[in-house]
This record gives sequence, C-alpha cells and structure tokens, in this order.
Amino acid sequence: MKNVLVTGANGQLGQCLKELSVIYPAINFVFTNSKTLDIVKKEDIAIIFNNIEFDFCINCAAYTAVDKAEEESERAKSVNVFGAQYLAEVCFEHNTTLIHISTDFVFDGTASKPYSETDNTSPLSVYGQTKLEGEHKIQEILDNYFIIRTSWLYSEYGNNFMKTMLKLGQVRTELSIVGDQIGTPTYAKDLAKVLLKLILDNNKCYGIYHYSNEGRVSWFDFAKEIFEKINNSIKLNEILAIEYPTPAVRPKFSVLCKDKIVNNFEITIPNWKSSLERALGNINNNT
Repeated sequence: MKNVLVTGANGQLGQCLKELSVIYPAINFVFTNSKTLDIVKKEDIAIIFNNIEFDFCINCAAYTAVDKAEEESERAKSVNVFGAQYLAEVCFEHNTTLIHISTDFVFDGTASKPYSETDNTSPLSVYGQTKLEGEHKIQEILDNYFIIRTSWLYSEYGNNFMKTMLKLGQVRTELSIVGDQIGTPTYAKDLAKVLLKLILDNNKCYGIYHYSNEGRVSWFDFAKEIFEKINNSIKLNEILAIEYPTPAVRPKFSVLCKDKIVNNFEITIPNWKSSLERALGNINNNT
C-alpha cells in the first residue's frame, strides 16, 4: 500500500484524482485543500507528514489566476514559489517523491516546433515566472521529483475553457474567440491517469516532463470543436489576441513535445479531440 498526499485537491486535477482514487485500492490517498493544508505554512506541512509517512506527494496546489497574478504578484509567489519550496523541503526530510504540476507558461511562445523539456524558458507573465521559480526551488532541494508541465487544462470540474464555452453557448448566439494562440488542450483526467501509473510503476526516471493531449489547435479551433460535438450552431468569429487584450501576456505558441514522457513512462497519449468527446460525454451523463 502506497501513501499518497494530494494537495490542492479542490482543483481540476485534484478532483479528477479523487474520482479515480476509488479504482486504485493499492493507493491510500490523503486529499487536502487550501483550508485543510495551506502549503505556504511549512509547519502545517510538517505536521501532516509527521502523522503519515508518504511515498508520494502530488502537488496540485497553485495560484492559477493568470491575469490577477499581475497585480497579486506576492500572493502568486507565496504559493507557486515558497509553497513548492516548503513541500520540497519536507519531502526531502521524509524521503518522499514529489510530483509537481507546472505549466507551458514557462515558455515565451516564440518557438516554431513543440517545446522540449530542455528548451530555454522565458516566461512572459507573473504566473509563468513564479511557476518557473517553483520548479527551480524543487530542483535545488530534491533528487526524487517529477515536474510535469501541462497546458490548457480542462475537465468536468472547476472553471475552464470547455465549461465556459458550454455556459456561453446556452445564452449567446455569437462569440469571438482568439485564433492566433496555438497550443494543445489537456483533459485533466488523462493527466491524472498518467500520474497514478507513475506511482504504481514506482517509476524512478526523475526530472522534468511535458504532458498534454496530442495535436495542436487554436482557442478558436477548440471552441469550434466543442460546439460541433454538442450540435450547437452558435456563430464563432475568429479574432487576433491583440483584439482581446488581457493583463497577462500569453504565449502565442505553447505546443509541448511529449516524447520523453511517452518513452520513459511507456504510455500512449490520446488525441485532444477524442479526450474532449469523453469529457463532454461525462458532463452529459452527470447532468
């Protein structure tokens, strides 16, 4: 029986892990959220680790309000940098393997081919910068860590692009969607399954990895596919990012290369369209 701590369990990935946990009897999960475990308080982390010896800690806790981070940089740094640092320090003391979730926002989006784990990082936003600094803290402290960078995360849970489109599609007849930012949607449940496989396989190929679904699309393409799959004939207008200014600058290109994780974890990654179909089906089955 492996003991696994999940922080930030109220987020999308955390809730997907919680849903899947019932079919993984070989893992004893302890799910925490910001109220039951605030990762910016090292003494609170130490207490929970002193009560249970964890084999793995999956850190889903993060400050993810990308635009708000521009004005709340200290709060973002507190969670994304120091929270990651404190978790890493306690994991080190207890010989616990840390699985930390990071982001495509560590890149500046100027590449013309998918980003590999060894490509230079150059974040454009406070969010991206703090997530990158969190990565660095973990690497300084631990040897037994997995940093998983992902992109465009969505699921049946929380707030995300897919759910926003579904809500707007019920009340609007026309939408304008950015078409010049390219990336890959990631179904959080697919990522959760990969993390659980990593744990059960007792994988020790530590380091930084990239994970998203397969394929590359714009936000416009993503929205178009959502509405086509639910047979909604809403009118979509493709616009440039410059026509929809936001406080935080987003990478124009953030497609991730997944060769390393496919080879080291021995996984097959679904295409984003098939994963989207499953996610929409799960939403329909739960309503």
